[in-house]
Amino acid sequence: MKLPLKKFIYGLVATGIFGLAVYGFFIEPNSLVVNRRELHIKNWSPQLNGFKIVAISDLHAGSNFITAEKLREIVARVNAEEADLVVLLGDYVSRRYFARKELKMPLNVMSDNLRGLKAKYGVYGVLGNHDNEYDDQSVRTEMEKTGLKILENEVISLERNGEKLRILGVRDILKLGSNWAQVSDDLKKYLETASADDGKLIVLTHNPDTIVYLTEGLSISDKLALILAGHTHGGQVRLPLVGSPVVPSEFGQKYAAGHIRDRGVDMFVTTGIGTSILPVRFGVPPEIAVLEIYAE
Repeated sequence: MKLPLKKFIYGLVATGIFGLAVYGFFIEPNSLVVNRRELHIKNWSPQLNGFKIVAISDLHAGSNFITAEKLREIVARVNAEEADLVVLLGDYVSRRYFARKELKMPLNVMSDNLRGLKAKYGVYGVLGNHDNEYDDQSVRTEMEKTGLKILENEVISLERNGEKLRILGVRDILKLGSNWAQVSDDLKKYLETASADDGKLIVLTHNPDTIVYLTEGLSISDKLALILAGHTHGGQVRLPLVGSPVVPSEFGQKYAAGHIRDRGVDMFVTTGIGTSILPVRFGVPPEIAVLEIYAE
């Protein structure tokens, strides 16, 4: 018996939708890619060319497919890169939707399985909005057991081949709320008074919207080399022609993912590893971002 054309088309469409759903909910979120990028940025010293940074963000430990085994895999794959610097950009925890003070993975399980991250010049990080909303001090204490140093409006200095480099960790703007203006002023004062001779400056922040508040009304092109951020998950869904329909940013898709130059500053936004709200990824696979930095 010949199948009517209309039923055939409906069946084809239904099969396609089912296939996309399976891919978006079960296949892509369970993947893990290492994305290697060369970033050519304008405010960089040639003596620092080839500086390798591994950036990971939004682990959301305990969210779908982010198991203890996956955390250990992340550690192994990061260490295999033999980076100069490893940075973690916040949102380590995943909370239950109907019991927001309950975690999908206990803090000690998370930290036990994240131990051992290594880099030539150290492993540094910041907290994200999920960490702060749960319990920032507990998350910080547990994460630092792994060997990670959390920077909250703190600066550390490094030296490579005789060239200085500074890492500034910025507290999450969603945590600061109305206090952001004062903290922003304090950070601007630091940027204004710090000499370019103190070394190029890399800012670690959870939320890429920080670029707007940090640079507004301030000429810092000779001091701020690069901002590294996460938070957006790249929208978790990226569609052809449309892009990412939903991005957790005040500025829509502008700071969704990748290398962005805005307001005279270079920024890289990693799409992260875990999921939040909806356990789906489509066109935005979980990534470990491996960045080699060069002068433009």
